[in-house]
Amino acid sequence: MEESRKLESSIDRLLNEEKQMRLAENVAGTRKAATEILKLCFEAKDWKLLNEQILNLSKKRGQLKQAVQSMVQQAMQYIDQTLDIETRIELIKTLNNVAAGKIYVEIERARLTKMLAKIKEEQGLIAEAADLMQEVAVETFGAMAKTEKIAFILEQVRLCLDQKDFFRAQILSRKINPRVFDADTTKEKKKPKEGENMVEEAPADIPTLLVLKRIYYELMIRYYSHNNEYIEICRSYKAIYDIPSVKENPEQWIPVLRKICWFLALAPHDPMQSSLLNATLEDKKLSEIPDFKMLLKQIVTMEVIQWTSLWNKYKDEFENEKNMIGGSLGDKAGEDLKLRIIEHNILVVSKYYSRITFKRLAELLCLTTEEAEKHLSEMVVSKALIAKIDRPSGIICFQIVKDSNEILNSWATNLEKLLDLVEKSCHQIHKETMVHKVALRA
Repeated sequence: MEESRKLESSIDRLLNEEKQMRLAENVAGTRKAATEILKLCFEAKDWKLLNEQILNLSKKRGQLKQAVQSMVQQAMQYIDQTLDIETRIELIKTLNNVAAGKIYVEIERARLTKMLAKIKEEQGLIAEAADLMQEVAVETFGAMAKTEKIAFILEQVRLCLDQKDFFRAQILSRKINPRVFDADTTKEKKKPKEGENMVEEAPADIPTLLVLKRIYYELMIRYYSHNNEYIEICRSYKAIYDIPSVKENPEQWIPVLRKICWFLALAPHDPMQSSLLNATLEDKKLSEIPDFKMLLKQIVTMEVIQWTSLWNKYKDEFENEKNMIGGSLGDKAGEDLKLRIIEHNILVVSKYYSRITFKRLAELLCLTTEEAEKHLSEMVVSKALIAKIDRPSGIICFQIVKDSNEILNSWATNLEKLLDLVEKSCHQIHKETMVHKVALRA
């Protein structure tokens, strides 16, 4: 009882002092008196009184911004020293109420929200944690460090992915421009001009830009895996592969390069896939995993690939991906790999044949005629290939039927080339004749 009275009298004295300083607009004095009150409550371990005093002081008429900011910052230091989780949540909620709608403590509010979301997640309330995090739009905070903003948005994306909210995860991920990770961190920071807001230093627990880059692309791999967007997954792994810390460590770059090769093989044939495929083949490090270099070369080479022999060779490697960085390739990956090989073989056949029977095509693809027709039709519909099927006669034509104008234009072009060649030949003959006559006269 005696200690309680002493605490009350000390707080009353400091409240009178705080009022005098506040009315006199003495920033340093008001700040000191307010923080001393909080310190006394903390030392007495009276958490209820601490919450009451924080709310009471923040609502005082004409309360100075600097005093509120100092109170919130000081009380945040006490959060980790609370006795139990309920007390911690209560203190965080009190500080959140004080910071709500105040621009000068927006960074503190974001950090408090992150703490509360972490507690909710630990309690298994992922949906609540995700909703809490989405209430804060850190991209509008001018004074927050760039790395802290990115880390906060990545946490929002991760929570959305954890509760299978892929649509919202995509929206949030677009707030981060991937180019920000390529910024040169070695350059000296420009000194802010007069009138500009000072950017706060990021807390010690915030990762570096390169670490955040890896986290970002790992989250994007999780997002793209939902719809089996193999080319985007490949590009994400390529970005991870280009991180200096990954490239320098064989234990890290070998599994990542394996994933790049697999997803290139799984991706549908298009200009981007072709570009990435050729760029990967030029990588000297690919020689250290010769089996995967051979796989990519087979895909690039315009020759029919025998699916059974290829699968027998790479089945163990495919299964081994479970033990590598990034985990297994997915349930559907095996079927999609077979589909890509079939598509590759159809493209090869279309390069070598202008017309072919269904029976022969099925033999080359090691499929039944019905399966061969199904895959060919799908490729024609997706515009990956131009072909016409004559079902009664069982013939496929890969040539494009030209109209009369196109035929006449091609004839005209050929005639022009022919006349040009004749003219050049005549000129050469005339030149040789003149040189021969000069030689005879001499």
